[in-house]
Amino acid sequence: MARTVRVELGERSYRIHIGSGILADLGHIVRETLPRATRALVVTDEGAGPHYLDRALAALRAAGIEAGSATVPAGEPAKTLSEAARLYEACLDTGLDRDGCVVALGGGAVGDLAGFVAATFLRGVDFVQVPTTLLAQVDASIGGKVAVNLPRGKNLVGAFHQPRAVVADVTTLATLPAREYVAGLAEVVKHALLRDRGLFALLEDETSAVLARDPALLEDLVERNCRIKGAVVSADEREGGLRAILNLGHTVGHGVEAVLGRVEKGEPGATPREGLLHGECVSIGLIAAAWLSRRAGVLAQDDLPGRLEDLLRRLTLPVRLPPGTDLAAVREAMRYDKKARAGRLRWVLPVRVGQVQVTEHVRDEDVEAVLADLSRPLSG
Repeated sequence: MARTVRVELGERSYRIHIGSGILADLGHIVRETLPRATRALVVTDEGAGPHYLDRALAALRAAGIEAGSATVPAGEPAKTLSEAARLYEACLDTGLDRDGCVVALGGGAVGDLAGFVAATFLRGVDFVQVPTTLLAQVDASIGGKVAVNLPRGKNLVGAFHQPRAVVADVTTLATLPAREYVAGLAEVVKHALLRDRGLFALLEDETSAVLARDPALLEDLVERNCRIKGAVVSADEREGGLRAILNLGHTVGHGVEAVLGRVEKGEPGATPREGLLHGECVSIGLIAAAWLSRRAGVLAQDDLPGRLEDLLRRLTLPVRLPPGTDLAAVREAMRYDKKARAGRLRWVLPVRVGQVQVTEHVRDEDVEAVLADLSRPLSG
C-alpha cells in the first residue's frame, strides 16, 4: 500500500504518494485529484522517458485521460525559454485546456521546466510531479518552485506553482546511475541534520542497505524526507523565514558548484565541463557548515562534525574540495548567494543533529580558514 504525506497549504494542499510500483496508479491518482481532467501532457527527458513514459501514458489512458507526450534533453539544458516555447506548442497539440494537466516525469530539471510551463500556459494549469531521481523525490518535487534558466544565470525566470499531487515510485530509482543516486543522498543527510535524529542514526546503521537501494528502506527514507520538506513548506511556502533552513550546506555548496559544478552541453551561455554534481557540492557544504558552526560557537554537539564526515564518506560522497580548487573564486561566487541580505550572507549552521540555527554572525576569517582546511587532503 502506498504511503502518503500531505503538504498543508489551504486550498492548494496536496498529497505526496510514495511506494513501490505506484507509477501504475498514476491515472487513478490524477483522476481522483483532478476529476475534471480529460487531457494531459506528459513531459519527460531522455533519461527517464525510455524506461517509464509508456507506463505513464498507459496508466493515464486506462483512467480515461487522453495523454500526449513531449521529450526534452536531460538535465539543465532543458530549462530554457526555447524548450518552454516548444512545450507550449505541445500543450496546444494535445488540446490542453484549463481543466487539463501537465505531468512531469523525470528529475528535478524536468519538474522545473514542466512546472514553469504549467504555471504560465493559459495563465496556469494544474500539474503533477512524478519524480524518478532520488534528489527529485526527496527535495525538488516538493514546494512549488518552478523556473527556467537564462544565459546569465539559473532559475532567473520562474514562479511558485504547487503541484496538485506528487507520485514517487521508488522502483524508478533502480535505473538511476550510481553517482546520481549517491549525490541525492546528500539532501537526505541534510534533512536528517535539520530535523530528524532518528533518520541520521538510520543512515549510520543501514549505510549498506541504503547504497544497495533496498526498496522497503527507500520507501521509509523518501517518506521521512518528504515529511520534513513538506512540513517546512507548509509553514513557509515562499521563503519568508523558516524555509531558509533548507539551505543548510548550500552557501558553500553553491559557491563550489559555481566554480566546479558540472556544466552540460546545451546549457545557455556556458562552456560544457565535467565537474561535481549538485549533491556532491552540498556534501562538501555540509562539512563546511559543521566546521563553521564550531568556530562560530553555535555547535552544541561536539561529535557532530566527525559523525557527519564519517557518514558522508561511507556513503561515498566527497568531504573535501578537489585538489587545486580556486578558493578565491569560491568565495567570490558565494557573494552572490540568494540568501544574502544587504551584502551579508545568512548561514544555516547545525547546533546538534536535528537542530540548526540561521545566523549572519560568521567571521570572514573563519570562512577562509574552513575553505583552506577543506582544500587539504584527507589524512588516513
